[in-house]
Amino acid sequence: MPYRAHARKRPEPEDVVRVISPAFDADFYRAVYDDLPADMSPLWHYRLTGWREGRDPAPWFSVTHYLELNPDLKSSGWEPLHHYLSLGRLEGREVRPSDWAARYFAAEAWAPRPWSFKGFGAAPARAAAQPAIPLTAQEAAVAAEFDAAFYLAANPDIARSGTDPLRHFLDTGWLEGRDPTPRFSIRDYLELHPDVAGSGLNPFAHFLISGRAEGRSARHDLGFRYDVLTRLTAPEARIAAAAKASADARLDPPALLEAALAHVRDLHLTFSHDDYIEHSGGLQQCLRREQQKVVSLGLDHLHLFPVAPWPAVRAPDEPGPLGVLLNGRRLGAFQPQTVRAAIARAAPSGRRSFAVHSLLGHEPDTTADIVEALGATGGFFWLHDFASLCSGFHLQRNDLEDCGAPPPGSAACAVCAYGPTRARHLDAHARLFARLDLTVVAPSQTTLDFWAAHGDLPAKRTRVLPHARLSAPRPAAKGPKHRPFRLAYLGMPQPLKGWPIFRELAATFAGDPRYEFLHLGGRPDPGAYAEFHEVMVTPDRPRAMQETLAALEADAALIWPLCRETFSFTAYEAAAAGAAVVTGPDSGNVAAFAADPKRGRVLPGEAALFHAFATGEVLALGRGARKAKLYDIDYSGMTGDLLAKAPPARAS
Repeated sequence: MPYRAHARKRPEPEDVVRVISPAFDADFYRAVYDDLPADMSPLWHYRLTGWREGRDPAPWFSVTHYLELNPDLKSSGWEPLHHYLSLGRLEGREVRPSDWAARYFAAEAWAPRPWSFKGFGAAPARAAAQPAIPLTAQEAAVAAEFDAAFYLAANPDIARSGTDPLRHFLDTGWLEGRDPTPRFSIRDYLELHPDVAGSGLNPFAHFLISGRAEGRSARHDLGFRYDVLTRLTAPEARIAAAAKASADARLDPPALLEAALAHVRDLHLTFSHDDYIEHSGGLQQCLRREQQKVVSLGLDHLHLFPVAPWPAVRAPDEPGPLGVLLNGRRLGAFQPQTVRAAIARAAPSGRRSFAVHSLLGHEPDTTADIVEALGATGGFFWLHDFASLCSGFHLQRNDLEDCGAPPPGSAACAVCAYGPTRARHLDAHARLFARLDLTVVAPSQTTLDFWAAHGDLPAKRTRVLPHARLSAPRPAAKGPKHRPFRLAYLGMPQPLKGWPIFRELAATFAGDPRYEFLHLGGRPDPGAYAEFHEVMVTPDRPRAMQETLAALEADAALIWPLCRETFSFTAYEAAAAGAAVVTGPDSGNVAAFAADPKRGRVLPGEAALFHAFATGEVLALGRGARKAKLYDIDYSGMTGDLLAKAPPARAS
């Protein structure tokens, strides 16, 4: 008996549409069901009521026959075509053509072709090219204001397919929640106007023909924080998903790990939340540099990380296979006890050291067991974030605003999504600190001071070691005197990093000749009024952001994270490139860095930011007005720098 996956929670409507829309045949549906209202989308009608009425979505698929052949589905509430495409075909379930198929093909002059079920049934080919379907009045209204360039940029899958963007939006795109212009939100409009949601009408068409004249809003004005809140997934649900993914992970033979470690003598062991070779980011850059440094000291570098990403520490009864890297080479995935045994069998007389960069996805007692098998007498615990204070390691109450790490069990925790999992998180870190001799290392004094004031973990010692320093100052080249002020955003367009604030600022002053807006990162936002430059910091190009920013002669960089940054590479990259750092008061080390007038400006809030641009006050941060300088960036070797000053002890 195949596994009946329909017993799972049914998917969201948007997910259903995404799965069935490529297989849905709108021409067939219109032709055989002539009672369909002229202004209603066939796909919308089928999804809401059609399938329940026994109407077929394509010539190759009969709803009635599929339900008859699979009686276990009749009471499940699953739409049959979606069930077949996502699960049924994998379970070997049978499908039969629609009873309307033969009549439809004869009427439409289709040439016969054998059926194909690669993914879903392929419709027979037309005998001759068909004339384009004329636009209805609704479609013509949409076409007049549809932004094809935006649509293709926002939906690269449509761009790759070669599909006409307008036709796609009219047929299925709006049903999938894809927006037609940067200033209109399908999701918001349907939420704001439930009468439109229940009508089956294309919401953008409704807005253009009548909604705008009625004073209806094209999108809500609740701001990006409302969107963040509505998309917040409970930590408990994320933990459950991580546990399932971990339990399903494929493990490698223990002999592979034992053979790799058999000849290792001097060993430095690190823990973090992911594979620093496969993923990119600030912490991953730090681990790459640590690897390079410890290898230069003559040690091998062994790195352990959870094979599935976890949003919290792991409990003893939760599965926790570990991915293993040796000097940046992937060895495989193994159970923690396998890792512990292999480390214990390695040469017992070599030098030993360890550093915990993140405990996310690790179980503290298992981690301590592995360290004890290593034979190290003491190690380092890095404050890359504030995970040792809360499971919400950015200290963002409901991912919206800084919480200041209130006392556990306080009323502030009671209204936060991370409140229920905070105790579990704090207890796990306390157990780790109780078992190991840990020196806490912070990348900034600001971070260490905050951590010490809001936690009580028994660190043996504390250190401050910045991830980077500015050096070798020199005057920046003087650009043209009469060009616009250039403000840049650095990195991926993420709410946590302040992208919505930059995006709104750019939209507000898009027509102001005093300003230009630049986005340097790995992925554009097609709706942003900013000139995009693709920039990715990689091991081969560690200074890519700094060099591009300097070449563009940006006057300032908006580094406005919603959370307390423990360090911020982008702040240093901006300053090194001659750009002033503009930030808010709750940005942690960014605010401490930008408080120096030679480096930037700390504004009291978002209102002050927009006021500075409206009045032109921000122009005082121009490169010429500041007599900007360029710098080199000297990057830290992380724990390797600490080991160079105090070599690791030999295993006892």
